[in-house]
Amino acid sequence: MEHLNSSSLIQKYNIPGPRYTSYPTVPFWDKEGISKENWIRTVQNSFNESNSEEGISLYIHLPYCENLCTFCACHKHITKRHSVEDEYIDTVLKEWRLYVELLEDKPSIREIHLGGGTPTFFSSENLKRMIDGIFKEATRHEVFDFSFEAHPNDTTKEQLETLFNLGFTRTSFGIQDYDPTVQQAINRIQKYETVERIHGLCKEIGYESISHDIIFGLPHQNKENIKTTIANTIKLRPDRIAYYSYAHVPWIKGVGQRGFDENDLPKDEYKRELYELGKQLFFEAGYEEIGMDHFALPTDKMHKAMLDKKLHRNFMGYAAGKTHLMIGLGMSSISDSWYAFAQNEKRVEDYIQRVNAGKLPVFRGHLLTKEDLIVRKHILNLMCNLETSWADDSMKLVNIEEVLERLKEMEEDSLIQIYDDRLVVKESSRMFVRNVCMAFDLRLLESTQESRIFSMTI
Repeated sequence: MEHLNSSSLIQKYNIPGPRYTSYPTVPFWDKEGISKENWIRTVQNSFNESNSEEGISLYIHLPYCENLCTFCACHKHITKRHSVEDEYIDTVLKEWRLYVELLEDKPSIREIHLGGGTPTFFSSENLKRMIDGIFKEATRHEVFDFSFEAHPNDTTKEQLETLFNLGFTRTSFGIQDYDPTVQQAINRIQKYETVERIHGLCKEIGYESISHDIIFGLPHQNKENIKTTIANTIKLRPDRIAYYSYAHVPWIKGVGQRGFDENDLPKDEYKRELYELGKQLFFEAGYEEIGMDHFALPTDKMHKAMLDKKLHRNFMGYAAGKTHLMIGLGMSSISDSWYAFAQNEKRVEDYIQRVNAGKLPVFRGHLLTKEDLIVRKHILNLMCNLETSWADDSMKLVNIEEVLERLKEMEEDSLIQIYDDRLVVKESSRMFVRNVCMAFDLRLLESTQESRIFSMTI
């Protein structure tokens, strides 16, 4: 086969595809959903298998934002009325008690992540009330990792100190881009000086790991303003950097992502050049590439997790570890019992109503089959370690020959190496890992979905 250059490969493989923060991906969960009985059974099984040793994780979705960022694909609720905080925190704690009542022992919490929305929309008092309320029903695992997302514009020293005193040692700031034109287009106006001040406060207070999120592929982005954004980021030297590809999916997320003209977006090869430029600048500054879109200093625990092959990927992206059971609390949260997924109601009003009625607010889910579980492990291996193996009987797929046949062209294009019982994605081909996963994705391949549901892979 004629050897293709990088530009030709990008054109060839840049197709719509999942980001694989789960398997099966949400659009391919069973249409009939999951029964309350099956969901509770898998939660209890997973809890009994792992709570005493590894503990459990909590993801708490705090959905409120004061302003709409037009790049955002998260489930959020835009309001400037902070009076909504009290009822929402009350509901989260009620939901938590519904789960605790299902468990035989007191939960040992190893991980907590506060996501959004904007967690720092909430006052220090309410954040403390929520975490204290969680631990009235639980204990803290001896090895714990608590983190939260924050908006530099509305994060205060009091919030940072409150969460630190509650055991939170990691935080991530949504930076996205420092260029005024880009910021205007995405309605995310924040000055470098604001980020510098908040970052400095975190260091002063004692946070162990600070992450900055940057997005490439935003409207009006070019190499010069990406260089400036990354130079400012490196100046502050966060422990981790998430360098995400902008997922333009206005057909799913509606008006929020239609706040600019699609012609303003960097296209195909140029967008990929923005990524390669950023990657090179991170390397020069001493960062190591983690997974598909993360970078970390060698001193950060995520880097160590990568070296130890303990990296994990879930609905929040890459993580330095995993627990068997992750319970999602709050509107739209997704829980993962390893054997099943369940998502909460996506409207705040529906979520509050269900919980106040004494019911788990799950509105859809998926019970994994044995085949799902094997595919899930292969995709996790590929996304986290760039390789997978079916040498062990527990990892054998009935149709592995068909999978390998689908990957033959990628092998001929020198993107992967296939051996007798394992597959390796070449380091230089990291950008194509989602395409490799798609060859294993039986539910995607069996789908008759006609409308577009995913962003582009590259």
